[in-house]
Amino acid sequence: QVQLVESGGGLVEAGGSLRLSCAGSGRALRNYAMGWFRQAPGKEREFVAAITWNSGNTYHEDSVKGRFTISRDNAKNSVYLQMNNLEPEDAAVYYCAADAANWRISTVAREYEYWGQGTQVTVSS
Repeated sequence: QVQLVESGGGLVEAGGSLRLSCAGSGRALRNYAMGWFRQAPGKEREFVAAITWNSGNTYHEDSVKGRFTISRDNAKNSVYLQMNNLEPEDAAVYYCAADAANWRISTVAREYEYWGQGTQVTVSS
């Protein structure tokens, strides 16, 4: 079992940057593929980005391609989401999640077994 804690959210102006971190404890994160999801008020949780256990494969949702980058450091048991050129539409609670099928990229929330509590990202226009 793994516990996940996100950090790095906050208020930023449109065009600005934030770097989200997800720290794991318990079972090592190298045993998991990792994903970032987000949920805005009144909307369903949506996929943002995912990375396999060894960083061999990453995938980003179309609306964030070229602006967001997922990465991981297994030695630090952490996963990151670098977010550049933020837009008001990016405002949401961002969640990291762990998938025990660590070789795959999944965009489906129900395939992730463990979730953090989320970190709020607010983008002012």
